[in-house]
Amino acid sequence: MSLQLPAVDVPPQPWTGRYDGDGPGHCRWWQAVNAPDGPQDAGAGGRPAALLGFASDEGVRRNKGRTGASAAPAALRKALGPLAFHLDRAVADVGDVVVSGGDLEAGQERLGQALAALLDAGHQTVVLGGGHETAYASYLGVSASSAVQRGQRLGVLNLDAHFDLRDEPVPSSGTPFLQMARAESDAGRDFRYAVVGISEPNNTQVLFDTADKLGVRYLLDEDCEADRVRDFVTAFLAEIDVLYLTIDLDVLPAAVAPGVSAPAAYGVPLPIISAVCRQVARSSKLLHLDVAELNPAFDIDGRTARAAARLVDTLLR
Repeated sequence: MSLQLPAVDVPPQPWTGRYDGDGPGHCRWWQAVNAPDGPQDAGAGGRPAALLGFASDEGVRRNKGRTGASAAPAALRKALGPLAFHLDRAVADVGDVVVSGGDLEAGQERLGQALAALLDAGHQTVVLGGGHETAYASYLGVSASSAVQRGQRLGVLNLDAHFDLRDEPVPSSGTPFLQMARAESDAGRDFRYAVVGISEPNNTQVLFDTADKLGVRYLLDEDCEADRVRDFVTAFLAEIDVLYLTIDLDVLPAAVAPGVSAPAAYGVPLPIISAVCRQVARSSKLLHLDVAELNPAFDIDGRTARAAARLVDTLLR
């Protein structure tokens, strides 16, 4: 795939994985990503995908969480690499934007600029985070893209145990969606935000009040039966033109996703989250997606990274 690379801090590196052969029937993700023009049987079915890492845990540090998410992009690539490649689109790695010296805001701006360029060039963009401060960086790119600037209605769907609507003097992994709400208001647009998987014991009443004030739609983790989640997502998709999907891996039960800043005592089962991903992918409204809060330092046998890789693979089908 021919791709004009945006400015990044770390250029893409060669991917590795299990080798079974060179033919299209043997293709794995690492071979597809390494191929300069995409896999032989890909490209006809969908927009080419561009993967961009956001190596950041500054937002988690500010939010007093367990740091280590800056290592997530490498861990996600490692988990994706050996997966069998069944996609009908080309996939390219763009490299990483790295937050250094505590300057989260500058890193978010750089990632947003890179994303906007990729989106306007016609790519399906995927950000491999990073703490959930990744979400505001993604929003900067999505909101600057021609799709949103032309007036298409943007919806933000968050799979997460937390609202991340904190009102704090310094932005963090706990503030991105309040930042989005204010930015959308400043731009004269409605803030369309929905969350699947909210943990009531892990969100204060102030956060619930903020969500209600902003018109946020949400489902509690205990209410996430398959039919109810499907109907919830269907209703949200009907009100928007383009979707930004963000997955905070702490939406999953701790047994499935131990490698996060705040493991879930309850969580939403992986099959339910996977079904949402399939539903979104089939909607033809998915503009951008990211996966956040993977912390490899606390992962067990790579299970969190593997679950995340499976979800990315599903979303790009």
